[in-house]
Amino acid sequence: MEKRRHIAYAGVSVAMVLLTAACGSGEDNTAGSANVQPAGGSQTVGAGASASPGAGAGAAAGDIGAGAGDEATRTGPAKRLTVEKNAELGSFVTDSEGWTLYRFDEDTPKPAKSACNDDCATKWPAVPADDATATAGIDSGALGSVTRSDGSKQLTLAGWPVYRFAGDTEPGDTKGQGVGGTWNALAPDGKPAGKAAATDDSLQLMVRNDAELGKVIVDGDGMTVYRFDKDSAWPMKTGCLGACLDTWKPVKAVDTTKVAGVDAAKVTSFKRPDGTRQAAFDCWLLYTFTGDEKPGDINGQGVKGTWFAVTDKGKKAGR
Repeated sequence: MEKRRHIAYAGVSVAMVLLTAACGSGEDNTAGSANVQPAGGSQTVGAGASASPGAGAGAAAGDIGAGAGDEATRTGPAKRLTVEKNAELGSFVTDSEGWTLYRFDEDTPKPAKSACNDDCATKWPAVPADDATATAGIDSGALGSVTRSDGSKQLTLAGWPVYRFAGDTEPGDTKGQGVGGTWNALAPDGKPAGKAAATDDSLQLMVRNDAELGKVIVDGDGMTVYRFDKDSAWPMKTGCLGACLDTWKPVKAVDTTKVAGVDAAKVTSFKRPDGTRQAAFDCWLLYTFTGDEKPGDINGQGVKGTWFAVTDKGKKAGR
C-alpha cells in the first residue's frame, strides 16, 4: 500500500512538471505579464450586439453606491461631449452634465459590438447614440453608433461602445475606473484613460462575439484567427508550409500586454522554419485566412475539416 502511494505521488509530480513546460517545445514561448491595457480603433459603426457579459461584467456588479443622481441625465443622450482632466486619469470624456463616460474591455471596436447586456447594462447604462456632438479635443468623425441586442442604438467613440456607471453618485465622479479590471474612463481618442494608457498603441489580439460561433479571437485589425489540425501543440510544430502559406498567413508574435479578453499567460510565440516568430494561444499556432475580406468574416471556419476559428479558451470554435 505504501509503495503504491509513493508511485501515485511520483505520477502527480511528473504530470505537474509536464504541465508547466512551455508547450512541450524548446523554443522561447514565454508569455509576458497580463497587464492588459487595450486601445480603441477607428471603426465608428458596426453590426448588432451579441453575447452576455463576461467575467469583467460580473466583477462590475459589486459596490454600487446609494443616491444614483438624476436618472434622466444618467440614461439620456450625452449631448455635448467634453474633455475633462484630473491628476489620476489625465484627459477623459464626460457628457454635457459632467457624468464620466466609460468603455468595456470585453467589447470590440472592429466591428463595434457591446458585450454588456441584461444585469450588466443596469449597472453600466448604455449611452444613446442620438443627440451627441463633440467639443474641442474630440474628433467628431470618431463618433458613431452600434445596434444593441435590444435593437437600441448606442453611442460609440472610435468604435468603442460608450457607457455611464450607476456607481457614480454625482457629476465628476470616476468610481467606475478600473472596476473588474475591464472598465475604464474614456480618453478623447477612445483609449482607456489613465497614465498606463499613455504608452498604449493598439490591441494585437482581442475577442469578438460572433453570432454563429460565440467568442472567437481576432487580431488587431479585427480579422478572425484560426488554428490548423495538422499543427501540433505538444510539442509545438507547424504543418502549414509552402503553398499553404499563400492562403493561411501566420499571425506575427504579439505583445502580451496588448491583448484583451484572453488569458495573456497563454499567449506565446513560435519560431518558424524561416526564422520568423508566429503567435500562439494555448500552444496552438494562429493564422488569418486570405478568404476573409473584412473584420467579422469567418470564411475559414471548417475549411477542409482542418481549419477552425479559435475560441477565447483556445478551443476549436463550433465544436
